[in-house]
Amino acid sequence: MSNIREIIAYFPKRIQKGLDGALSKITSQDGMILLEEIRVRSGKPIILRYTNQEQILESYLPSQEEILEILQAICHNSIYSYQNQICNGFITLKGGHRVGITGSSVVVDGKVTNMNYISSLNFRIAKQIIGASNRILKYVLNVEENTVYNTLIISPPGAGKTTMLRDLIRKISSGMEQIRFKGMTVGLVDERGEIAASYKGIPQNEVGTRTDVLDNIPKSIGMQMMIRSMAPEVIIADEIGNEEDVKAIHYAVCSGIKGIFTVHGTTMEDIQLNPCIGKLIDLHIFERLIFLDEKQKGEVKKVYLLGGMGEEYMLA
Repeated sequence: MSNIREIIAYFPKRIQKGLDGALSKITSQDGMILLEEIRVRSGKPIILRYTNQEQILESYLPSQEEILEILQAICHNSIYSYQNQICNGFITLKGGHRVGITGSSVVVDGKVTNMNYISSLNFRIAKQIIGASNRILKYVLNVEENTVYNTLIISPPGAGKTTMLRDLIRKISSGMEQIRFKGMTVGLVDERGEIAASYKGIPQNEVGTRTDVLDNIPKSIGMQMMIRSMAPEVIIADEIGNEEDVKAIHYAVCSGIKGIFTVHGTTMEDIQLNPCIGKLIDLHIFERLIFLDEKQKGEVKKVYLLGGMGEEYMLA
């Protein structure tokens, strides 16, 4: 509950009381708050979204001025210093929480350069699930050689791939004595800050003992920087998909570095329709393709073993 109170402190006093009252009534069986999001829209009721329900606070309709007041508090009264994050559509808070932002965007040469008239904020509550990657470990790890297979994790949005990837990074980086797997040096390119959730350069999420993080940087540039400067044994990035990503991944693998990446999709046909991902598969970059179940969060649906083995695992 303490981390939730840190978030409530960003709100105007009149709204803090209402949030405190609402949250005090919603707990799980073990007493832990199940809050996932606080959605704030100008002139609309605040909505609290929980794991299996939502709560609409009809008495609290924040004005656009109050939304700006909240944003000022988030930015420590220096919105200008957070301009890059705002233009990316979110701000990362201490503790790994993220605030999504919408408003009137200013676009120059195809890039967002400013965002005016902020109308909505979405506080997404950070949570780590230790053990989230347990179901895919046996497909990713090559324990005999103390390394990992080049792996692509495929799932639709909301299937838990980022949570799973974060836990996987922690285990690969710190090692697992119980299976005699020594930790590996991991280079994490966290373009949107979702995995490590760095705050002032320090990861707020546990990403392991031997993990170096580059965040708020395009994946293709970050991967090349990481390879040149930090000599990772494994390089990891979330949601690849463009031609520059393909070039960077090909460069990494050809440099002898293992890679674990994710992409949105549901079937093999989905990812083959993406010309960039299809190219990586045709180049035999990946040794494992892991599909997550779109209906059961965190569950594995299918695993393809590639690299000439020609074997396919079908999981119930």
